Amino acid sequence: MSVDISRDGGVVTAVINRPEVKNAFDLDTLLTLRALLAEIEDSPSDRCLVISGANGEFCTGADISSFPMGRDSERSQISWMREVHEFARALHRLNVPTIAKVDGLAVGAGLSIALNCDIVVASERSRFSMIFAKRGLSVDFGASWLLPRIVGLAKAKELALTADMVDAPTALSIGLIARMVDGEQLDAHVDELAHALAQGPTLALSMSKRLMNESFGSSLEQSLEAESYAQVSNFASRDTNEAIKAFREKRAPIFEGR
Repeated sequence: MSVDISRDGGVVTAVINRPEVKNAFDLDTLLTLRALLAEIEDSPSDRCLVISGANGEFCTGADISSFPMGRDSERSQISWMREVHEFARALHRLNVPTIAKVDGLAVGAGLSIALNCDIVVASERSRFSMIFAKRGLSVDFGASWLLPRIVGLAKAKELALTADMVDAPTALSIGLIARMVDGEQLDAHVDELAHALAQGPTLALSMSKRLMNESFGSSLEQSLEAESYAQVSNFASRDTNEAIKAFREKRAPIFEGR
């Protein structure tokens, strides 16, 4: 299998396992990950997703030689790209918190996959690049939308046009990643964070994700209106009622994720 999938305490972990190509993904990898996202959407017991790579590398993007684009006369290249990009779309809008656990290289579409996650946690040895320009390609997997929003337009253009390699301290300083930890602590740190998120109020977290993802295309008035409807839904949920009860009883709430 090109992806190793495991579940523990509400945390789903997907490890891209193609070490022979530094975890560059092929079509099978994407289809497996897309199927996993659909499972998570339908499963109330899946409450956080962690994506990582095997053997000390995150992902070096697409294994272009494995895709039929340009060789399949029955489907256009734009059709194949839409197929590929469906995973990025599904990951970005997934209804549970997502964490990219990055060790080693995260370049090209591999970096885009990480940026489509809610929180990027990287080891100090990680390196990042929007390497597309060095392959004669433009950015994809949502990078044209994600990068300017994460690091600002000027820095996004610099990263995309130069395709420079960025080390982890620099990535942290420009906001490309959320956290940098010692490599030996990466697994434990992400595990603790993932389980904390999995024990949170999943419905409320999903609404916060959606509200912030959509905020760049909304006015303040529209955002306030969307927040109002979200809070009405929260007050009707078991988790919000449990939080209120726990507050009154001076104890920690036990969230069910609904």
